[in-house]
Amino acid sequence: MSLFVMKFGGSSVGSAERIMRVAERIIEKKEEGHQCVVVVSAMGDTTDELIDLSRQLSDQPPAREMDMLLTTGEQMSISLLSIALHAKGHEAVSYTGWQAGMTTDATHAKAKITDIQPQRVLDSLEAGKIVVVAGFQGISKDGEITTLGRGGSDTTAVAIAAAIKADACEIYTDVDGVYSTDPRIVKVARKLVEISYDEMLELANLGAAVLHPRAVEYAKHYQVPLVVRSSFTYNEGTLVKEDAVMEQGIAVRGIAYDKNVARISLIGVPDQPGVLAKVFGSLAEQSIDVDIIVQSGITSEKTNFSFTVSLTDLEKALAVVASIKDAVPYDEVSSETNLVKVSIVGAGMVSNPGVAAKMFDVISQQGISIKMVSTSEIKCSCVIDQEKLTEVILALHSAYGLDTNQTAFVGGPKDRR
Repeated sequence: MSLFVMKFGGSSVGSAERIMRVAERIIEKKEEGHQCVVVVSAMGDTTDELIDLSRQLSDQPPAREMDMLLTTGEQMSISLLSIALHAKGHEAVSYTGWQAGMTTDATHAKAKITDIQPQRVLDSLEAGKIVVVAGFQGISKDGEITTLGRGGSDTTAVAIAAAIKADACEIYTDVDGVYSTDPRIVKVARKLVEISYDEMLELANLGAAVLHPRAVEYAKHYQVPLVVRSSFTYNEGTLVKEDAVMEQGIAVRGIAYDKNVARISLIGVPDQPGVLAKVFGSLAEQSIDVDIIVQSGITSEKTNFSFTVSLTDLEKALAVVASIKDAVPYDEVSSETNLVKVSIVGAGMVSNPGVAAKMFDVISQQGISIKMVSTSEIKCSCVIDQEKLTEVILALHSAYGLDTNQTAFVGGPKDRR
């Protein structure tokens, strides 16, 4: 007997019919002789609908009350799924995140899991029941209901899998695995049989929406095998694990993009020690994540630098920059939107020369200027205008040999990155 955690997203439980289909999928696993813990998201667009409803009442609803509101979406899903399982003749019990032992810090809307005491889950499994747990939520030490932020149900599933020492955590979604890029853009994108935690983490951080980054981090830390598969088909999914088998000589495994990008530029900043610390320290105090930072040359004892933030944080970041003008007397500040960050990812990049050079060349052939660049051992990201995103993704996918039945790009002699 194996122990599985099965996570189903909002689209998988978006209607009564789909909930019944999910129940049948769970029963199949149970009747194969396995123990099952199921984590579910809110039905369909429920979370967005609740957010819209709150905004009809207030432009800035309190974060605590939003957590109270949004957790009701998952609670509706777990109760309905448990009802469906009972209707099919199988004992099931539904638990909220806190009933399942999920403790978090006190940060509303972006809480992090601090501890899991899953004894109630284990006792229910021992009694032969299917356990259904609400994703996306927990409780702080002082008894406040919290949410884990977007993608939090993935994190819930992996965290529970680690806590109960499950054999695997299966993430059921509306695609049948992890693809080399967005299959809605590239029809000949490859489905990957395996991918490493590190590669998947980079892709998730860089915009691939199939898994949440925190879930991958958790899986890597606790060595939880992840399987991404479709809830609508029985096709083999993609296994995410420590060391994935790579195609011989392949340099790039996937291409991701992120439209949630804005650039802020500070012109005429005094070239003095501590200036960057003041700017980025102030942004960090407001929980604003900064991604790429580029500083230009020094003239007349002044310098210029640009950095990217999420588009949703742009106004907040500009307000922070304005508030520190006395401490950092820059000459000018500007911002830019309608940008996209396009990234290539692959563990083989470190040992295959010419990979980044190929990316720059392909983008230039589309008549696009590169505004910012960021690299690591296994990724290269370029910030460009959104105008020709589709053309750039298609061209990169083909250039790196990722199209179905195509030979992979293995690099050239000029660039060790």
